[in-house]
Amino acid sequence: MKKLFAIIAMVAVCSFGATSVVMAQEDEVATEVATVDSVAEDSTAAVEEAVEAAPIVEEESEGVFKNLKTKFIEGGAGFMSLVAIALVLGLAFCIERVVYLTLAQINTRKFCKELADLVAKGKIAEAIEKCKGTRGPVAQVSRKAMECLDSNDRNDIGTIERTINMEAEVQGTYLEENCSWITLFIAMAPSLGFLGTVIGMVMAFDDIQRAGDISPTVVAGGMKVALITTIFGIIVALVLQVFYNYILSKIEALTSNMEEAAQELLVMCVKSDKCKK
Repeated sequence: MKKLFAIIAMVAVCSFGATSVVMAQEDEVATEVATVDSVAEDSTAAVEEAVEAAPIVEEESEGVFKNLKTKFIEGGAGFMSLVAIALVLGLAFCIERVVYLTLAQINTRKFCKELADLVAKGKIAEAIEKCKGTRGPVAQVSRKAMECLDSNDRNDIGTIERTINMEAEVQGTYLEENCSWITLFIAMAPSLGFLGTVIGMVMAFDDIQRAGDISPTVVAGGMKVALITTIFGIIVALVLQVFYNYILSKIEALTSNMEEAAQELLVMCVKSDKCKK
């Protein structure tokens, strides 16, 4: 009997141990499966958030342009169209000046060195042709100086110097051409905005007079038009002012190049055998 009870007890212990091991393995498998499911859910959620985020960015950017367009229309077709015309015309003159001044820039030192080599060799005709084939105010001033040096009655240093100064003034005028129009539109844009502000205020008072009440709802329409026109007028003026300052910096650089070239031209003319001292 004792042996029978011992065998039964051993079988029970082994069965309990096997059951515990199986349960532990099942718990580990369940934990791993839960972990995998959690990671998969997190990955799916991250992908969904990334997919949803892209349209949100596009919708936000589209919303900004849409709101800007809406505010522009709400400002009134009359004065907002005038502000838009001022912006377009002002930018057109700015782009024209930027292109012209950019094309007018050359390597002044290199050009003057090559010109000085030709003058030192007595090749004045070739120097004139080089000036004609080069763009910009520096080349035009140099061409006038070379033409004086190549002549028989204007090749004295005093005449050459006066010719250089006169041509530099002419080229400076060309550089500043159309800049007055840019300043006009810079002044007009905020002025049109302020005019829209005044008219918006008048509209607000007319609405108050008709309604016989000073409620915010009555005043809001005219005040909204007034503020929107002022904002857009100031924005247009700021944009054109940035371009205008950039244009002025390029004009100053070209003027400095002409002054440097004028000094180099006087030196090379004095050294030339064709110049009357």
